[in-house]
Amino acid sequence: MFRKAILLLGVAVTCCLLWFAVYDYREAGPISRENLSGLALSLTTAIEKLAANDPSLETLHSFHPPDVAYFALVDRRGVYRFHSNHDLVGTTVDARSQEIPLLTRSETRIALGTGERAYQFTSPVTVHGEPLALVLTLHTYRADAVTRRARLNMTIVLALVVAGWLLSLGLARYARRDERHRGELARRESLAKLGEMGAVLAHEIRNPLAGIKGFAQVIAAKPQESRNAAFARSIVTEAVRLESLVNDLLAYAANEPETVADFPLADLFDHTASLLQPDAGAHGVTIEWRCPEDLSLRGNRDRIEQALLNLGHNAVQAMPDGGRLQLLAERSGKDAVITIRDNGSGIAQEHRQLVFEPFFTTKSRGTGLGLALCRKIVEANRGSITLHSREGEGTVVTLTLPCAS
Repeated sequence: MFRKAILLLGVAVTCCLLWFAVYDYREAGPISRENLSGLALSLTTAIEKLAANDPSLETLHSFHPPDVAYFALVDRRGVYRFHSNHDLVGTTVDARSQEIPLLTRSETRIALGTGERAYQFTSPVTVHGEPLALVLTLHTYRADAVTRRARLNMTIVLALVVAGWLLSLGLARYARRDERHRGELARRESLAKLGEMGAVLAHEIRNPLAGIKGFAQVIAAKPQESRNAAFARSIVTEAVRLESLVNDLLAYAANEPETVADFPLADLFDHTASLLQPDAGAHGVTIEWRCPEDLSLRGNRDRIEQALLNLGHNAVQAMPDGGRLQLLAERSGKDAVITIRDNGSGIAQEHRQLVFEPFFTTKSRGTGLGLALCRKIVEANRGSITLHSREGEGTVVTLTLPCAS
């Protein structure tokens, strides 16, 4: 949709530029003719005044405006009463010409002997009561500069439009190629992650399966032995471990639409703390939580609770000798800022940039999907997650999620 809008905008701008260039060029011709006509009328008036003040017409020979090729005064018989070329005074215009129409005004383009195309203006004038025809021939290079400039402008606009479209096509082709390249990289990265996931699964599933197989074989060989109860509990433990692994993989791979609703954050904190309490008590960890009673979130409550539980369990496991786990929340504009803080072992500096990557873990047993799943849940609920940690001092995970409207 965005590309279509850009294309339509480009077409509209191109049409406007072309219309302006063509319009300017078409208007240049009339403007040039108007300039020549106006100049001719002004020169006619000046020549008529000079002739009226000098009956001999000699002063006209010193009248040489730069735009005038030549001018002449012709009587009814076609005789030059005056001509810029003094040698033509007294000669006839053309032996075959009849009486020259002195009462009409005309303008035309003629070719001079040099090949130059000039503008000729003929107008009736009256000198000392005698009607004469003024034949005024003008150079057109200054007046035609308007047309030449308009033609040059149109050429430049056309060249810019063509260059712009060629550049746009080149950029579009480059963008498509870059998009295909990024898609290919994403596909390869996805395949690499699938391979990594396969390796993790092979390792994580093989160990509990071997235990389950061994314990089951012992029970099958000697079903009445008293130690079988412990073996059965080990089988259950390993089965639960496999179930947890599969659940983490399914949760991370899930793309089902989220159910969005408003819910109070204090109730979610209370419920999360109660679920974490058995594990925390076994590790000697105390849980503290603080949240404004009127603070509510908008999102998928179950998925956000899953993220908080994952972060809480990670924090408890980072404090094997006991410690304090804090769940804190406050409002910041239209968002709620949730902080999960522990004073455990912390995370090594070289591992901090990798903790949200799928399958990355420093534990001997684990899939490395916990924090990656938390980030996916938070981003799916239009939020963000950050982690700060110091080795030996603890870890602080901050979630920013939209408040209920």
